[in-house]
This record gives sequence, C-alpha cells and structure tokens, in this order.
Amino acid sequence: MKQAAGALLSAIHLDRSSRKGMSVQLYMALRDIILSGGLRAGDRLPATRTLARETGVSRTTVIDAVDRLVAEGMLVSQVGSGTFVSDTLEHQPSVPVLTTASDTTAQQPRVSYAINHAEKSYAQRTWLPHEARAFVTALPALDAFPLAHWSRLSARHLRGARGAVMGYGQPKGYEPLRRAITTHLSVLKGIQCHHEQIFITSGAQHAFALIGRLLLNPGDRVWMENPGASGARNALLSEGAELVPVDVDQDGLIVADGLAKAPHFRMAFVTPSHQQPLGHVMSLARRFELLQAADAAQAVIVEDDYDGEFYYGNAPQPALRSTDTSGRVIYVGTFSKSLFPSLRLGFVLVPERMTEAFDRMFRFWASGPPTATQATVADFMDEGHFATHIRLMRRLYKARYEALMEESRILPDCITLQETASGFHTPAYLAPGIDAQAVVAQAAERGVVLAPLSKYCLSPIDRSGLVFGFGSAAPEDIRRGMETLRTLPALR
Repeated sequence: MKQAAGALLSAIHLDRSSRKGMSVQLYMALRDIILSGGLRAGDRLPATRTLARETGVSRTTVIDAVDRLVAEGMLVSQVGSGTFVSDTLEHQPSVPVLTTASDTTAQQPRVSYAINHAEKSYAQRTWLPHEARAFVTALPALDAFPLAHWSRLSARHLRGARGAVMGYGQPKGYEPLRRAITTHLSVLKGIQCHHEQIFITSGAQHAFALIGRLLLNPGDRVWMENPGASGARNALLSEGAELVPVDVDQDGLIVADGLAKAPHFRMAFVTPSHQQPLGHVMSLARRFELLQAADAAQAVIVEDDYDGEFYYGNAPQPALRSTDTSGRVIYVGTFSKSLFPSLRLGFVLVPERMTEAFDRMFRFWASGPPTATQATVADFMDEGHFATHIRLMRRLYKARYEALMEESRILPDCITLQETASGFHTPAYLAPGIDAQAVVAQAAERGVVLAPLSKYCLSPIDRSGLVFGFGSAAPEDIRRGMETLRTLPALR
C-alpha cells in the first residue's frame, strides 16, 4: 500500500462561488480521481486533517466526503491504518470520468426500423387509478404537497408570456426545465451532463416506449430484473423485443445469470439505486460488471431511477450513469414520485453519442407535457421549492416507514417485512404454505391494498411475498391496515 498525497492534492480544485457545497465538490473530485486512475486500488488517502488543511475546508467537510465514498464502496476505512482505495477497483480500466466531445465520434447506436416510419406511428399510453390508503404502492404523499407554491407558479405562466408557453414548444422539452434538471442531477446524483442531453417525456412509461422504439428491433433480447419493474414491459414488448428474466440478489441484477441466458443482449433494464420491488442497492462491483458486459455486447443499459430522491441514510445512492464512461447508460427519471403522478412528466438523459438519434426521434414522435406545466416545474426547481419539498418528504417517508415497521410487529410470524433505506415501498416474505394471492384478495375485501410479489416477476421465483407501500398512508392508516391484516384467515 502506498501514500498518495501530492498528486491527489494538486488535482483537487474547489470553487467557493459554486452553488454546490464544499463537501459535494470534494466528494466529486475524489470520486473522479479514483475512477480516472489517479488513485488506484490500495492507495492510501492523506489524513483528513491534512486534506482539510491543504484544501482549505473544515475537517468535517472532508469527513463527510470520505464517508460518502466509503458508503459507496470506493474507499475502505481501516481503524488505525487509514483510508484506502477499495480493491474492487483494482481491475477497472483507467478512463476519464466525464463524457467529452470526443464521445460524439464513437460508434453510433443502431436504431430500429421504426424510426423510418415516424410519421405513421404513435406511442400509446395507459393510466392506472390510485387512491391514498394502506398499502398502495407507487403513490406519494399527496396530502403533503405544497399546493400554494405550485398554484402561484402555475398561475404566473397561465397569465404571462403566451408565446413562450402556449405554442407547440421545443420537441425535446422546455429549455429552462432541462437546465434545472441538469443542475439537480449534478448536485444530487453526481451526474455531469449538458442540458442538450436531456429530453422531456410524458412520464417514465413514455420514455421507455421511445427508447424501445429507437433502439430495439423485433427479436432483440433485453435483460429484465426478475422480480423487477413491471412498467417497462409492455413498452419493450411492443417493439417485438424478447424479454429475458435475470435473477437478482442483495447486490442487484446477477450479471452472470444474464450472460448465461442471453450473452448477446441488446439492452439491460435495471433499477440500481433502489431495486424494484426488493429494495436492494446494486453494489459497486456489480455495477462495474454490468457496464463491462454491456461494453462487450455493444448493448445499452436503461437505468430507471424512479424514487432516487428519497433516502434515509446519510447520502443518496449514486446513479449508475455517474460511473458510466463508455456512453452505455440511458438514465430515466420521473417527477411522479417526487411531485405527483398526474403531472405525467419524466425525462431521459442520453449519452452524447446518442443525442443526434434522440433529437431525430423527438422531432417525429415527441408529445411531451404542456409547456406551461414544464415551465411551472422549472420555476419550482429554480426557486428552491423542489429541494425543500424533497427534504420534507424524506423526513415524512422515514416517519411513515418507521410506523410501518413498528405496527408490523402485531402481524403473525408467517409474514416478515424487510428493511429498506430509501423509497416508499418495502417487500414482505411469506412462510411456505401461505398463499399470497389469497392474502391479497382477503385484504382487498377489507379495504387494504397489497401487491403480490409475483406481479413483478417475468418467471416464477423461489419466494412468495407481498409489497407494502407506505408513501400515501398516514400513521393511523398504517396502524388500521396492520390490524386488518392480523385478522386475515389466509395468514393464520
């Protein structure tokens, strides 16, 4: 093991005029140095006091940045010895972290046949009704949404400049919103991008449909987590794709299983920051393994970050896109969870090499949300209301999660809720012999909504379970829901 001080310190540049805090800047600088090979596996970082003195920040700031990298698995702290670069990175190539203009000269993506028939085709979307009660999944706390701020901003645009918000708008979306999203991704997720790489969609499902239409041809094989997010299936199947169920474990999608089933895959669909529905976080080693598999197969990875803003630990989970150096990851985000579902607003962040292809597609097919809605969201973000709302919702969801776990103690031993560190749903496993469908049916008869784990499966898995949502349920609703479940005949 060797000390890495001089070169490290000379490569760190902090901007005190930036909107990003010093801790975030230092974290990003250290992470970029590690990923670019400036620090290698086994290298020891200077002491936190040394880093603080040489960079001109407080020791607390340094500790926060280092702790975040330790939590991500990039650094390892050894009591009495120091902090070292993780051995996980030993076999990773030394490549620039940030995508550069040279990316545009890389191999262009193969586009589907459908792009040549753009004027004859239209994306279809479906809507599913939801109501706030225990234990509905995927529904945020609508009772806590700041309607007063939202209404004021919305009225501003409805009264204001008609030409800017009442015309057809830009095909790829309202530019101020794309800029606001770029800043949000940089601060929260460590993703460096340009606003021209952002495309606004009518929700995540619309994004999946457009991605499938552009990049898939009939027969292309797509890795899907099993169990996994069910929302993208129809969009990908509509393009004639063959969906390949790939097992998941506590580290996320099992790449070896995917390679055994479909080594020549065209696309992988993953939820690495909060696996849906099991709640696991994809480990750093598994992320690199997936990126390398995609490189070898010349495939793309669709990262669905559906609730990445809501975490209960000390730091958010990093996006897979933030460690992608080959332009393989297409990042999909949505405001359905962070704001409200009927907004029908999402976005796609594409690698630079794919920007022209997506521009072409959006000129033909894009039918995004009303520009006035996009302008309202942009102002909501730029004026700080979005960041404030997210902070408040983290506390609220944490309280509701704690209520869920506390009240679940009254349930029979045949059902066990799993812990989670983010989002507002968590799975529960059932003992052998317990019929999940019977539990769901009996709960529904009594006004309680549960989702069977099988709903998320492309092919059967070994365990039977349920998925509990807690975002839209107040603590008293959670308590009543648990009391109802305790009496179900199917759980006796």
